[in-house]
Amino acid sequence: MSKIKVLIVDDSALVRQMLQEMLNGDPDIEVIGTASDPYDAREKVKLLHPDVLTLDIEMPKMDGVTFLKNLMRLHPLPVVMVSTLTEKGADVTFEALDLGAVDFVTKPKIDLAHTFEQYADEIRRKVKSASRVTRTSLEQHYARYAANQEHKPAVLARTHAPTSVVEKYSADAILQKTSFNNKHFRTTDKIIALGASTGGTEAIKEVLMRLPADTPAIVITQHIPAAFSLPFAKRMDTVTEMSVCQAEDGQQILPGHVYIAPGDKHLLVERDGARYVCRLNDGPPVNRHKPSVDVMFRSVAQNVGPNSIGVILTGMGNDGAAGMKELQAVGAPTIAQDQKTSVVWGMPGEAVKLGAADSILPLDQIPQKMLSHVK
Repeated sequence: MSKIKVLIVDDSALVRQMLQEMLNGDPDIEVIGTASDPYDAREKVKLLHPDVLTLDIEMPKMDGVTFLKNLMRLHPLPVVMVSTLTEKGADVTFEALDLGAVDFVTKPKIDLAHTFEQYADEIRRKVKSASRVTRTSLEQHYARYAANQEHKPAVLARTHAPTSVVEKYSADAILQKTSFNNKHFRTTDKIIALGASTGGTEAIKEVLMRLPADTPAIVITQHIPAAFSLPFAKRMDTVTEMSVCQAEDGQQILPGHVYIAPGDKHLLVERDGARYVCRLNDGPPVNRHKPSVDVMFRSVAQNVGPNSIGVILTGMGNDGAAGMKELQAVGAPTIAQDQKTSVVWGMPGEAVKLGAADSILPLDQIPQKMLSHVK
């Protein structure tokens, strides 16, 4: 099998050196070149024909987003963005992902010694994942983006959380597995539980845009850094008739509202009499993720049961597959995004392998299917 050829684009010589060392440490990856600015990168893309680019967002001469727009229009390539952990960095990252970047990592810290291997593992996995994205899917994504710009004001979104090499816990570390509690106060209120990872913020946007204001409450776990989850929630609030917020501990869950897990807490759904409330948990990462989709799905299975709907969208890994099986077991309808429309068919693919998905649908058919289950 041939190696994945990577071109690193960053104005910092030190960052280029660090990324090159990390990526070349994987036997399946080869850094074939580096570029210090977008003009240099443009020539090296033509000369070296890389499989994947890592692209700094903030650079002199031309910013990374402008370069990315030109790249996706003229010569689509899988791109992993390198972003600063700031609100401004979050906004620009969402814009880049909306344009067609596959994923992002945060800027490596200069004093990285104690977390070098964790960061290296993250960027290697994301580069490998990006290498599987086809040129056709990138072209289709950019075509949708361009069409959207012609018909409505620019609304930008998409992301994936940095994950690290930590001990791999299951949902049991947060919430013991039990059956649905039929002794709860009776309620007909429904809750839609939605999980996603790589490519998920754009997919979530596409779903929310198609939902009316009277849609039942939605709880969302998207793998995302803590600094990015609030800007993401604010951005999603501008694209849908529903009201979107970052979930708070003890917050009542109401119809017509969307609650997004903070980037550093697990989001659970609990019962308070006949009401549903958000519960935030600061326990260990589950499936190496915090927030974890499995944790949220399990809490919904236990406390909402057959009144819930489970949805799993594009994402790397298997977080959410086991939890979706638990939702299915209590009678909740379950929906997985299909392989063709997923950026990465990891999480939904694993759910399908487990037999946990009642429906496997392209992204544009998922909102209507969700609504069909709540009428």
